[in-house]
This record gives sequence, structure tokens and C-alpha cells, in this order.
Amino acid sequence: MGKIYMIGAMKGGVGKSVSVFNLAYSLQKRGKRVLAVDFDPQANLTTCFGAEDVAIGDLMMAVIEDEELPEREAYIWERNGVDFIPSSIQLSAVEAKLRLEMGTEKMLAMILEPLKGDYDYILVDTSPSLGALNINAMAAADEVIVTVNPQLLAMMGLQDFLKSVKKIKSRLNEKLNVAGILLTMCDARTILCKTITEQVAETFQGQIRIFESKIPNTVKVGESVYYSEPLIEYAPDSNACRAYNKLAGEVIAYEG
Repeated sequence: MGKIYMIGAMKGGVGKSVSVFNLAYSLQKRGKRVLAVDFDPQANLTTCFGAEDVAIGDLMMAVIEDEELPEREAYIWERNGVDFIPSSIQLSAVEAKLRLEMGTEKMLAMILEPLKGDYDYILVDTSPSLGALNINAMAAADEVIVTVNPQLLAMMGLQDFLKSVKKIKSRLNEKLNVAGILLTMCDARTILCKTITEQVAETFQGQIRIFESKIPNTVKVGESVYYSEPLIEYAPDSNACRAYNKLAGEVIAYEG
């Protein structure tokens, strides 16, 4: 039985979607069966995959309306060994509807739970907020990976995000845990990066795992997204690709 990982952040522009994209392929390279789910109305992960198909918003709406889901072949898209469910702006309308309906916190879980037996990892990309969609994602997930880039504004929301995870764990999903904090877009040459990285380590040491893998800030990441190719295909010898491969190893070791 696979595990569902929510990848979340309190601030946009921290490399969250790119990290889901590249982690999925790094895990797949290690022989793991991976499903990536774009659960963000901005659909950045969908852009990374270059996909257009039946979107997660359609599935959520079907569950809300007590309708049958289509066959999996209609909404699970495959690209070079990684399966994927895309998103679209329609997910914003779904979020508005979730606020009006009662008992909607586990709509996403109803979609993903039947799929867990087919995958080792289900990676859910989420929006940088604490709204109804992210509550659904936390209610469905087994683990949360929090992405943070070493900038002051990105750090400011980290404690609030972790408090939300704790609340969801106590109220909706007792199996939910924080797998770790992933530092992204790191430029080790700058004093600010070093200072905030040390601050994260001091604040959470012994409480929450901080992944040893730190994703560097490199132009190769942006280029690979432009061509809808993961780093493992576009720039396999880049420092960023090596960092994501190391991260995949850490995630697998965490399971063990």
C-alpha cells in the first residue's frame, strides 16, 4: 500500500511544483510507482508535465455531487513512467463550493484512497494557502513535505503552516505526520541563505526533520520547466538533479 505525500508551502514562488515534478521522476528512476496530482488551481505542475486532460476539479465536483467517477484511464495521464492527474482553473470553483457544502473535508481522500494500492507514492502539489483545498489535501495525506526557500517572507508563514498540520492531525486525520522541511532555491554563497538555513536548523532540530538535500537555485530548473522535461532528462548532471535524486533517497529511507 502506497503513501500519500502532500507537498505544501505558505508562500508561492518557492519551487514547490518543480520539486514535486522532479521528485516524482527521481523516485521513478529508483523503481518506484509514482502518481503526481496537481491540486492547485494555478496548475503549475500541469504546466511542468505539459498535460491537458480530465482535471482533478472534474473529479472533485463528481464526488461532491455524489456522481460516479470516470474510469481511471480517463483522468490518469502518463508521461515517461510517471502517472499524473492534471489541474485547471476550475479547481477555484470547486474550492468555493467546498466552503458551502457540509462534510467536504475528505473529498480528495475519496478519490485517492482507492488508488493507493497501485502506487508506492502519491505526491500532491497544493496551493500556497490554508483554504478548503489544502484542508482536503491534509485530510487525505499520510505525510507532509514543507517547501521553504531561505528568504525571510517564506519563513514567516512556516510556523502557521505547521500549526495547521497539527490541527488537521488532531481533528480530521490522526495518521498525518510531517515528513520534513525541504529547503529550495538555495544559494549557499549568500549570507542570507546561510543565516536562514541555520535558523531553520536551530528552530526545528529534534522536532521536525530537515532534509539534508537542499535544492540549489539554478537556471537549469527554469529551462527544464520550459521544455516540460524533468531534470533527470534535461540536465541529469546538474547540481539540482543530483539534489532531487538525493531527496528521493531520503524519502525512501524515511519509509524504512
